[in-house]
Amino acid sequence: MKFVKRLAYTWIIVGLLGSSTWSAAEAQPAIADTIYVNGKVYTADVKNTVVEAFALSGDRFLAVGSNEEIRKLASTGTRVFDLKGHFVSPGLADAHFHNEGGGTGIDLSHTRSLAELMLAVANAAAGAAPGALLVSNGDWHEAQLREQRLPTARQLDEAAPNNPVVLVRGGHSYILNGRALAQFNITSQTPVPAGGQISRDANGELTGELFDAAKALVPLPAPKPLAMEDILATQRAINPFGLTAVRIPGAYRGNLVEALKLMRQADAEHALTVRYTVYMPGFGFRTPQQVDDAVAQWGVTQDEGSDFVRVGGIKLVVDGGFEGAHLTRAYQEPFGKSGTYSGLTLSPPEAYNSVVREINRLGWRAATHAVGDAAVDEVLTAYEIAHNDKPLTGKRWAIEHAFIARPDLVKRMQNLKLMVSAQDHLYLAAPVLKGYWGWDIASEATPLKSYLDAGLLVAGGTDSPVVPCNPFWELYHFASRDTMSDGVYGADQKVTSRAQLLRLVTINFAVLIGEENRRGSIEPGKLADFAVLTDDFLTLPLDAIPKMKALLTVVGGKEVYRDPNMP
Repeated sequence: MKFVKRLAYTWIIVGLLGSSTWSAAEAQPAIADTIYVNGKVYTADVKNTVVEAFALSGDRFLAVGSNEEIRKLASTGTRVFDLKGHFVSPGLADAHFHNEGGGTGIDLSHTRSLAELMLAVANAAAGAAPGALLVSNGDWHEAQLREQRLPTARQLDEAAPNNPVVLVRGGHSYILNGRALAQFNITSQTPVPAGGQISRDANGELTGELFDAAKALVPLPAPKPLAMEDILATQRAINPFGLTAVRIPGAYRGNLVEALKLMRQADAEHALTVRYTVYMPGFGFRTPQQVDDAVAQWGVTQDEGSDFVRVGGIKLVVDGGFEGAHLTRAYQEPFGKSGTYSGLTLSPPEAYNSVVREINRLGWRAATHAVGDAAVDEVLTAYEIAHNDKPLTGKRWAIEHAFIARPDLVKRMQNLKLMVSAQDHLYLAAPVLKGYWGWDIASEATPLKSYLDAGLLVAGGTDSPVVPCNPFWELYHFASRDTMSDGVYGADQKVTSRAQLLRLVTINFAVLIGEENRRGSIEPGKLADFAVLTDDFLTLPLDAIPKMKALLTVVGGKEVYRDPNMP
């Protein structure tokens, strides 16, 4: 095979002056610190090249090519790593990640039935003083339960009759027992806050579920202060998946601004094994003045940072989650309330428009949470208004989630050259979405193939901890449209190209954050982030993808995870 790319000393000098060109013939190449040979290496370059070997120098890729070509770059002291046929990918990335899950509350993540959930609550109550408030972690969903429904207030009362209980479910819902409803003075007469819901059953009785703005009725104890260990624990949890970078949109364990400070401290101490791109929290923005005040208070600028910690933009939100997605059609009964409920508007259009215009005026970019098609329409209208003030095409503005998007909305996304951050919620929550929206809408969720066919830049993620941070579950779902418990939804949206799938979580991620010239692919001069995987992602049977994992994860040329079975 006569294919080799090398990083020459001349390239380094020219690169520092701002050019990304290089020539292997211009100068003698630097000597490799480490060479990796005898592998199947997917580079994610523009040609989707697959090679046998590559070389590193410092924290960068030096060259890629055949075993013979790469071995020529070795000298005395060069480390030679035999990949023994294993598949190598650029480091994997999660474009919508909050945290890895867990916490100090009741752990419901492993429950698989209402009985198991009730037992977990009862055990917590047995170990608590009467009257003590019990709060769960948020990394669970009713779709994981055999019954595929939420517990009711009455059921939680049976499990914990002497304690108020608040089950935190993802980022949008609380489920309370009767003791908690009473403690927080929530009754059938309580006014429903704008942008929220207090759920009732067919008889008008409270079910215990509050979502979105209604959560403000339940002021939970402040979470424990963030500590450096939280950042390090996140890294330890996700490096084994081959993850080397995440994008955190607006929220990390309750205090993203403090987390950013800790990330920068860890970076200064050379303790980071994941690269972080942070989008500052703008969830409550309703006026331009709020934007101005927050930007001044943050004391950061867009795109500032190091190779490990960067500020990417501002995260906004216009509708709710599964139970609050703003649709143009009413929800299924009983959720549709006789055709009157079609989701929530968390940020009224007029206010949202003014906020988006101010963000654009200041030279920042927005990434907006929009689940339903009415919400996507609201986002596009605001972006179009802002674009008329000052063009935002080419500035990496994005929509987060974009579950439901009609063809006319996709066309408007094309016109603005927007980017989409898409996740695999449907893999976990399909039956629940079908219950809320009906089969026809649920099967349309996250129309990835349509986005890609339209030429939109799409990056993949998980929304962890709402969905577990396993990139291989995500890739399997996008390839198959299979779901964890309810078969295939929207088969016409399968993405059959394995290379295109890997690009979602490698080079496309890098483009989304504006770092495609520095990382995201295995090419000379780029940061040496890669993962050695258990299987050949390009060829293994489809149903084996969810079982994949990393054997070795490398960030900036340094091993940050090694499976015990990796020689």
